Amino acid sequence: MAHGRPGTLAVMTGAMSKVAAPARRSLVRNWLHVLRTTNPPDGPVDPISRWLVLTRASVIPMTLTAAAVGGFLAWWRTPDSVDVGLLLLAAVGLMLAHLANNLMNDLFDLGVGTDSESYPRALYAPHPVLSGMTSRRGLATAAITINLGDLGILVVLGAARGWPVVAFALSGFLLSLAYTAPPLRLKKHGLGEPTVLVVWGPLMVGGTYYAATGSIPWQVIVASIPYALLCTAVLMGKHIDKIPWDAPDGTRTFPVIMGERAARVAAQALMAGFYVLVAVLVAVRALPVPALLALLAVPKLVPIWKAFGQPKPDAPPEGFPVWPLWFAALAFVHTRRAGGLFVLGLLLGVIVGW
Repeated sequence: MAHGRPGTLAVMTGAMSKVAAPARRSLVRNWLHVLRTTNPPDGPVDPISRWLVLTRASVIPMTLTAAAVGGFLAWWRTPDSVDVGLLLLAAVGLMLAHLANNLMNDLFDLGVGTDSESYPRALYAPHPVLSGMTSRRGLATAAITINLGDLGILVVLGAARGWPVVAFALSGFLLSLAYTAPPLRLKKHGLGEPTVLVVWGPLMVGGTYYAATGSIPWQVIVASIPYALLCTAVLMGKHIDKIPWDAPDGTRTFPVIMGERAARVAAQALMAGFYVLVAVLVAVRALPVPALLALLAVPKLVPIWKAFGQPKPDAPPEGFPVWPLWFAALAFVHTRRAGGLFVLGLLLGVIVGW
């Protein structure tokens, strides 16, 4: 009997491991599903998947890409001045700020009556409160908690780099807050798109660069613009998708003011402008030569450009996950490809030094 127990235990342990492994794989599949589609998987939703849905974590790669742009620019321009710890801390701070902002946007849009069960926010993915996944109080508590964590990061960065890094962070926070919060509600007055351009460009990229190096040359501010154009194109696409709801509601986004057709042309110009500006900035040495690798995303742009050239279809393709969003999803796919290649080009610039 004494010799049998270890064998029995080993068999039980092996059996438990075989059960646990598929469970872990299932959880990972769930998380990847949420990050790919913004929607929860079928069946029971685990806590991590739930919060990935609530915070709209699927769009966080846009922010992490901006942080990577700032970080690799720092390594390329002044490699001896980069503080890796502060750089990583700034990237985490940006990610938390974006998550908190998503929660606050849902909270404020619900409070002023913009979000409803028939509004796109509740149609392309579960709305945190309207879907019953959490309460208003729970949503507010989560936003406050994340913001407090971000404040802790800001204290560390401020102590290390001084008031400029605080100015970068507070400017981003105030603009993000004013995007949907009364009384300004920038989105409602056609200022949402310029806000995204400033936040995802000079504030995120420039702020990360400053946190890493303690300086911010003008070339970095200019070099932050190409990726910001892509992020602005995503928002432009989203607001084009929402024209049928926003126009009657009096929410005068850029596409509502310009009209649907002109807004589609403007979005095309933003996406094309990314490539033109990257080439120009490489020519003036504000970007490393390998940043031209981003041009390999043009084949991905071609079908998306054509889609922006015509009205939104009446119904989504089979399996399309975020309907009634259409142009936003297309612009996001392009941004992910072009932004990824842009970052890879910057990394190669760091490695080769030119």
